[in-house]
Amino acid sequence: MPALRAALLQSSGRPGFTADNLRLLDEAAARAAAQGAGLLCTPELFLTGYAIGADVAELAEPADGPSAQAVADIAVRHGLALAYGYPERAGERLYNSAQLVGPDGARLANYRKTHLYGDFEQRWFTPGEQQVVQAELGGLRLGMLVCYDVEFPENVRAHALAGTDLLLVPTALMEPYRFVAESLVPVRAFESQLYLAYANRTGPEGEFTFTGYSTLAGPDGTAKARAQAAEDLILGDVDPALLAASRAANTYLRDRRPALYGTEA
Repeated sequence: MPALRAALLQSSGRPGFTADNLRLLDEAAARAAAQGAGLLCTPELFLTGYAIGADVAELAEPADGPSAQAVADIAVRHGLALAYGYPERAGERLYNSAQLVGPDGARLANYRKTHLYGDFEQRWFTPGEQQVVQAELGGLRLGMLVCYDVEFPENVRAHALAGTDLLLVPTALMEPYRFVAESLVPVRAFESQLYLAYANRTGPEGEFTFTGYSTLAGPDGTAKARAQAAEDLILGDVDPALLAASRAANTYLRDRRPALYGTEA
């Protein structure tokens, strides 16, 4: 099976202006496709911006809304899959969501963030209830989390046990937590034996300063691609052969003893 070249867009876009962010996504998709990428992952809430307060309620759309169709058109135009963060409206509820669209424009998966971070998210969003959301792409099983979700090892391990090969994590990691991108993300990839694509926002936005340092981590615990603090588009290969060899050598999943771990209230 050939490797999948994954691109991670590190950008905060233009908060509050969905149309501008769709144009930025289109430009990034063109650049990624020109470099052989089959998948592009954006940061958390990329379509609208993160630090936009009450505007999030005005800008939120259904999973199949106009922006979803615009993203599907971009995917088809450039022939690659797109994973993007956006605020989802479902009836009276808002979710901090990430959606995966295939290169043919089909909506493959939609994930609602289960662990909400901070006052802004907890005020405006409802937590999702589905821990593992997956889709197939190019012979690989892809899973989705959003930002804070990856800091709970149970979430990543649940994906590993469900067979996720590449975990897509649109994120909005802020200062002073850069160590999450630098250290925790590669460790999560190693301990659960999967690839992890962590695409971050960057720079000041409202009361926050986002760290950047987007990372594609491999199952061997190394960064296959990593940005610094500035806006960037990074690419790295998700190699099924390396994944298989690493899983054979590191037998965490086979050596688990779940009966010892128990459950917590």
